[in-house]
Amino acid sequence: MPVLLLVGMPGAGKEEFVKVAKEMGYSVIRMGDVVREYVSTLGYPIENEIVGKIAGDERDKHGVDVWAKRAVDKIKKMKTHKIVIDGIRCPEEVEVYKREIGDVIVVGIYAPQKERYERIIRRRRPDDVKNWDEFIDRENRELSWGLGEVFARSDVMLLNTGTLEEYHRKVRDFLKSIE
Repeated sequence: MPVLLLVGMPGAGKEEFVKVAKEMGYSVIRMGDVVREYVSTLGYPIENEIVGKIAGDERDKHGVDVWAKRAVDKIKKMKTHKIVIDGIRCPEEVEVYKREIGDVIVVGIYAPQKERYERIIRRRRPDDVKNWDEFIDRENRELSWGLGEVFARSDVMLLNTGTLEEYHRKVRDFLKSIE
C-alpha cells in the first residue's frame, strides 16, 4: 500500500482529505503537527508568525527536509500501512519519504485562492492567518520552500471547487481506487 503525501496551499482541503481518510482507516501524520510539537517544546506560543519563523529557521539550520526526517521516525513506528502524510512543502521532503518509505503517491489538492482564504478565516486555528496580508505572506513563504514544485509534480490532482460533499466523494473514490 503506498503512503499518500498531501500537498496543497493553505486552505485547499488537506484537512478534509484527512477526515475522509481517517474514516476509511488511514493513520495520519501532519507535517504541521511535527512543527507545532517542536515549537511547543521550545516554550513558544503556537502562532502563525512564530511557527513559520521557527519552521524556516530549522530548515536553514538542518536542511529543507528536516521536518520530513523528523516525521519518518513516527511513521516507522506505526503498525499500519494505510498512511497519509499531510502538508508536504518541498521536493526534498518527497525524496526523504521515497528513500525511507519507498512506495509513495503525491496527491495535489487545489482550490482557488479566494476560497482558500475564506476557509482559513472561518476555521480559526490558533496558528492561522488573521487577514489577507498575512495570508499572502504565508503563501509566499510556503511557495519559497518549494510547495509549488511539489504540487506541479503531483501524481494525482484533486480539485476542491464544489461542495464539501462532492469533495468528500472525490476523496473516497480516490482512496477506494488505490486499495
